[in-house]
Amino acid sequence: MLGAVHIKLKAALHCHTGEDPQDPIPYTAREFLDQAALFKFEVVSFTCHDFFFWNEKIKKYAEEKNILLIPGIEKKIEGKHVVILNANKETENIKTFEQLAALKKKFEYFVLAPHPFFPGRISLGKKLIQYINLFDAIEFSYFYSKKINANKKAEKIAKKYNKPLIGTSDIHVLKYMNPTYTIIQSKKDTHSVLSALRKNAFEIKSKPFKAYQLIQIFATMIGINPLQKLAKKWKKRNMPN
Repeated sequence: MLGAVHIKLKAALHCHTGEDPQDPIPYTAREFLDQAALFKFEVVSFTCHDFFFWNEKIKKYAEEKNILLIPGIEKKIEGKHVVILNANKETENIKTFEQLAALKKKFEYFVLAPHPFFPGRISLGKKLIQYINLFDAIEFSYFYSKKINANKKAEKIAKKYNKPLIGTSDIHVLKYMNPTYTIIQSKKDTHSVLSALRKNAFEIKSKPFKAYQLIQIFATMIGINPLQKLAKKWKKRNMPN
């Protein structure tokens, strides 16, 4: 039953599915929820790019899997990606950080800075510092290895500005749902979960990928088959005899 007492909730709060209009993702929201249930996730947010994906059918299906589904979106704002949890249809129209700030006063949005210092123009970078008070938390992304880890600067900024650092999968490849996630100490409802995140009442569980796995994930995200072949060669070359 949703609600009731405080429990430890396994959460995936930055997730993409085949309903995402921008990424070539080979699984549906229902297939995601099936896999999430197998991994014992209890809180999930679908954060499609610039598209608010939410309906009663998928919410009910999540409940049947004992999963609390929090509405979300990954919105491009002034050219930068921003994850908004507890989103609504109005978030699709946000174009500036000033608009986001105004709507945040009206709605209980939870604003997360995704992969803020990863390479690429879509990452927040200096914008995170400029609008630091607008963000409720900073993401510790699953996309890293022991030698390649763009999360390190995010960790420093989170500590400097006393912001929660939330582990997410930003999932585009279904089998890689489980390496990084967050365990939240909360009642099982949206308001309580977001309140617990703001209070740092959670812990991150994470382990790094191998280099070939990063290549596989990246190849799937941008739909380039040659990179998939390169990843297989890399894996074969580095497998112990």
